[in-house]
Amino acid sequence: MNKRKTAINITGHLFFWLLNYWFIAFGSDFNWNGFTASSGSLAFAYTYGLFFNAILVYVQIFWLFPKMYALNRKVKFYTFSISIITVITLIETYCDSVLYGIYKINNELSGSFISNSIFHIEYSIVGFYYILKFEYRKSEKIKQNLLEETYKTELKYLKAQLNPHFLFNGINNIYHLIGKNDDLAKQTLLQFSGLLRYQLYESNTHILLEKELDYVLKYIKIEETRKGSDIQLDYDIISENSTLKIAPLLLIPFIENAFKHCSNHIDNSANTIKIKIEEVDGKLNLNVVNSYDNLIYKNSVGGIGLNNVQKRLFLLYRNQHELEIKKDKTNHIVNLSINL
Repeated sequence: MNKRKTAINITGHLFFWLLNYWFIAFGSDFNWNGFTASSGSLAFAYTYGLFFNAILVYVQIFWLFPKMYALNRKVKFYTFSISIITVITLIETYCDSVLYGIYKINNELSGSFISNSIFHIEYSIVGFYYILKFEYRKSEKIKQNLLEETYKTELKYLKAQLNPHFLFNGINNIYHLIGKNDDLAKQTLLQFSGLLRYQLYESNTHILLEKELDYVLKYIKIEETRKGSDIQLDYDIISENSTLKIAPLLLIPFIENAFKHCSNHIDNSANTIKIKIEEVDGKLNLNVVNSYDNLIYKNSVGGIGLNNVQKRLFLLYRNQHELEIKKDKTNHIVNLSINL
């Protein structure tokens, strides 16, 4: 790939110089330092003239800039640049004087020296501008790559946090079932192992939305079985486009949090969880509302999952998502929308 890019760059440069030469020497009735296209002298004069211009451009790019300017030796850079321009201008002016004799052209060498100097300064500036622009783009690309690597590293770290967090909560839930309802504990453990398998082996990259929603639905059903009549659960999951993809494990922390912090009033009808997930026109909306007990909620410990998912949303869907977490006197409310 690098060789191909280098070949394209070299071809582009050659095309530029050849087109430049053709336009000046043959494509126009240009008069330069007494040399004209009609007499044929311009074609010869511009051959060595363009050669010297190319030298100035590439000396700037491949020698002066990397050896001096890039190493913050700016005084040396400008000194050498001016010296090289002066020497090449003198050489080209001498070549002009030789060609004046051959074509019997009556032209002042001082005028030739001045016009050659102007052109050489211009081409030196072009070379300097080119390398500055090239280095800037190179620097920005390096910064972007470093930023992407940082994001990837952080995402891997955040993803690694999810598995032990989910494992801890799942084992804790099953532990409370053992002794009370062993059959349900076994059934929940089996379902939980399926969810854990999904986390470990199937959720490494962006996956189909329907697969993630199926995972969410299985989790909800596990919690529904475990909680039983202790809560009033209402959930609805709708998706229009089966080909859409999403980063895995973004929705589950909000749902897990709802079950974890749902109220535990004596009146079971007051313990409510409402979950609605809807994808329409490529936009995924999640709404989770759970009742909570002020005292229990205030003294609860945790929050790794929510902090984790907020960071992941920032990294994965920057400027492509909206997250609102709020609570009123009785309910904790989460509204999330992601542009997929």
